[in-house]
Amino acid sequence: MDLQLRGRHVLVTGGSRGIGLACARDFLAEGCRVSLVGRSPEHMERALSALRASGEVAGHCADLTDPAAALQAVDAAEAGFGPIDVLVNSAGAARRTPYDELQPQAWHDAMQAKFFTTIHVLDPVVKRMGARGAGTVVNVVGMGGKVATTTHLAGGAANAALMLATAGLAAAWGPRGVRINAVNPTLTLTERLAEGFAVDARLRNTSQEEVQRQAEKKLPLGRIAKPEEIAAAVLFLASQRASYISGAILSMDGAASAMVV
Repeated sequence: MDLQLRGRHVLVTGGSRGIGLACARDFLAEGCRVSLVGRSPEHMERALSALRASGEVAGHCADLTDPAAALQAVDAAEAGFGPIDVLVNSAGAARRTPYDELQPQAWHDAMQAKFFTTIHVLDPVVKRMGARGAGTVVNVVGMGGKVATTTHLAGGAANAALMLATAGLAAAWGPRGVRINAVNPTLTLTERLAEGFAVDARLRNTSQEEVQRQAEKKLPLGRIAKPEEIAAAVLFLASQRASYISGAILSMDGAASAMVV
């Protein structure tokens, strides 16, 4: 299937690891020019080394909790590859904290880590897309915003806020030619997942391996998702094949939560 993405400039936040890196790899395979934004220079250089042979790719390091740094990264990306046609927000993840260890600061930190890291990039980019009359945004959020878990309440609240922002901004910017959607992955084989399993293991007083085994046992598909599987959905939503999909929140939990909406 031709996704009609060739030649587009795609900005991927959180693009140096995990789902973001998988997205970057697939966009390059479609003939896109890809700008990555990440916080760690070490992770960024590793990602660029792995991707350079696949096409036009550039990296920009920034702390996206700082709106000025986020804007600087957006400006640098557009200076390198031109106006951003597709924005994929995959940066940020709130630290998992057992409910009885939560303090008010944890809730603040969760909003900074996930909600504001997305908004600080989304705000300037969507306004520029709207001024040009075209653009696509896909926010990688998380099932924690739809299904509450006791080790991810603060992060889940940030995810829920981001889902609402996705739907509302899609309605607001649709008349100006901008589509905005979100995908909600559940367990995905990334470094962040390992960190989450470690918290669960401490809460349950068991091993991390046992936590993973029990998690896999509960999944209807019998396994944890791969980053490439999430990336495939992101690319479709970003493409012209999804030209009438906007304001959608796609749950990707392999039917682990039996829900209608």
